[in-house]
Amino acid sequence: MTQTPEHGLYPGTWRIDPAHSMVGFTVRHMMVSKVRGRFDSFDAVLTVPEDPLASSVRATIDPASVDTDNEQRDNHMRSADFFEVEAYPEWTFVSTGLRPSGEEFLLAGELTIKGTTQPVELSLEFNGALKDAFGMQRAGFHAETQISRKQFGVDIEMPMEGGGVVVGDRINIEIDAEFTLQEG
Repeated sequence: MTQTPEHGLYPGTWRIDPAHSMVGFTVRHMMVSKVRGRFDSFDAVLTVPEDPLASSVRATIDPASVDTDNEQRDNHMRSADFFEVEAYPEWTFVSTGLRPSGEEFLLAGELTIKGTTQPVELSLEFNGALKDAFGMQRAGFHAETQISRKQFGVDIEMPMEGGGVVVGDRINIEIDAEFTLQEG
């Protein structure tokens, strides 16, 4: 039996458990409130070597799975005005580095939305790892970042009569990810 690493994160290939994970976002609406949403279809693979700081992750999101609890808005977001899901059916994130930052970590990577790739950095919290009641190794993470939708070609402009815009440019992204060890 392999000894449990001090941090509990065994080397190997880990896959996200979508039933216990969430990819969400928040954006300003009409300059006075926020709209919250999530993506219901996503995947991620985490590769952990002996040195966990050398870990890497590759994730995909299906933008057609957007859900803001408003079908009319979600359909508009799938259209060419926003996500253009017919032409761009998948978004990707590929990590390029991981480094400590206080008690948390910074995860750098390349995010591709609508065919445009930009560097992003996520604030990453490792929530811990354990063996569940069924003998499966699980690990949890929380990540946050903010991006400019315009930098990714989601550049719809809907100005308001009194100034400002209907949809803000800054998008806050929040991810809660639970992974299971597939192979060590």
